[in-house]
Amino acid sequence: QVQLVESGGGLVQPGGSLRLSCAASGSIFSINGMAWYRQAPGKQRELVAGFTSGGRTNYADSVKGRFTISRDNAKNTVYLQMNNLKPEDTAVYYCNAAIREIGSYHPYNYWGQGTQVTVSS
Repeated sequence: QVQLVESGGGLVQPGGSLRLSCAASGSIFSINGMAWYRQAPGKQRELVAGFTSGGRTNYADSVKGRFTISRDNAKNTVYLQMNNLKPEDTAVYYCNAAIREIGSYHPYNYWGQGTQVTVSS
């Protein structure tokens, strides 16, 4: 069984910073890609930042220059450093990973439970 556990959300003032973490655990053979998504009330879930299976990063235009995704492969953990936060960044942030379990031939898509980020004065 594979789990993704997020942490680091909270309430922050505009211009502030937060760092989200997502740790994958369980019977993991390999992780093909990890990413962060977010979903604001009444809106569709959208990609914020991610690593491709080739290790490249991509960002939503709205967060370029403010957010940075990084990962620690030894810990099976991905991070999202969010700087200069804006009220429009308010959303539930979800971790996503394509993980191949031990004994499986194919990777499957896993989601974390989500962590709330609220940007407000």
